[in-house]
Amino acid sequence: MPRFFYTTRDSAGKKITGYEEVASSDELINRLQSRNLVVIDILSDTAGIKSGLVRETPARKIRLRRYRITQEDLVLFCRQLATLLGAGVTILKSLDIIAKQVASTKFYNIIKEVENSMERGLSLHEAMSKHPKAFSDLWVNLVGSGEASGNLFVVLERLATYLERDAAFKRKVISSLIYPIILMVAGLGALLFLTIKIIPTFSELFKGFNMTLPLLTRILILVSDSIRRYIFYMFGLTIVGIFVLKKYIGTKEGRRNFERMQLSLPLFGDFLRALIIERFSSGMATLIESGVPLLYSLEITEHSVDNVNMADIIHHIKEEVRVGSPLNHSMDKSNFFEPLVVQMVAVGEEIGELPQMFKRINTFYQEYVETILSRFASMFEPVILIFMGAVVGLMVIGIFLPIFQLSQIH
Repeated sequence: MPRFFYTTRDSAGKKITGYEEVASSDELINRLQSRNLVVIDILSDTAGIKSGLVRETPARKIRLRRYRITQEDLVLFCRQLATLLGAGVTILKSLDIIAKQVASTKFYNIIKEVENSMERGLSLHEAMSKHPKAFSDLWVNLVGSGEASGNLFVVLERLATYLERDAAFKRKVISSLIYPIILMVAGLGALLFLTIKIIPTFSELFKGFNMTLPLLTRILILVSDSIRRYIFYMFGLTIVGIFVLKKYIGTKEGRRNFERMQLSLPLFGDFLRALIIERFSSGMATLIESGVPLLYSLEITEHSVDNVNMADIIHHIKEEVRVGSPLNHSMDKSNFFEPLVVQMVAVGEEIGELPQMFKRINTFYQEYVETILSRFASMFEPVILIFMGAVVGLMVIGIFLPIFQLSQIH
């Protein structure tokens, strides 16, 4: 097994070197990062260790495996940058160190462009603002706030915590939905197979007998023939419908109407509202706690929220706060937030702990969403199984009824 030498720094900024025998440099990087070490360099097995130090040899380049930027890339970048700055490493050196270990070629190029922009005299947040697809308004404004206050690494720590919490919450939501989706797709696939393959086989068999088929059997054969005959047309119409819907939702008014329709749906509308409030409270807590003024926090959240109707609501709240209205009154007038949220914000404004109250709101809605998802997952399985059993049972009865009739005749 090959041997690799490494150079890292711990959370206190102490330089740590050593070597390990591993299958690849990627495996070594994962091991070191699991120990909360920031990887600075990886050297292939072309040098020895002398006096406990790695002798300088040409470093093996870390393979950049993909192009797109994931949320994990951004979380890791923020956490590593905060750790290096907290350890006293300069911003430019920190960016250079982090760029060597990113897994995305696109993100590597962006970090290098940020580094080059700073070398030409721009601040970190100004350099980041040139890459809005990687660094959102939340990133840029929080970093700018940290630079202005001289506590950049503290702000980055808060941003990293926010991103980690957000990523973990998204993973929980996705993992809760994966099993029901797989179950539904498998069920529909089984029904389609029975309809297209099994029923036509029996239909051909029954044609050889001079008998009147039961009503249920005739309905099944009719449905099967219709699906087999028009399945490509159905598929084509579905594709065209999805394309037209995406084009319509791509317009601002179309998206606004689509989102209103989603919010008006029973059960799903409440779930979507909870998700929106969770995102809003999380962003506001991070921004205000990092020293961003309330009005500016609302403006950043307005442009960061992924919902046109919510952006309109935040805009109206911001304008009312601008003319002197308390935040809780403006939120109450929007008729979007529940009384519990409004009252908690009112208490936060009164006692001067608005960020803490937004954190509590965020925690409440995260738990609420997770509870809904767990209940949905636990209820969906028996419902889909009962539905599948009923449909398959009808198919089996429809197929075997003519056979029973034949057995009685003979």
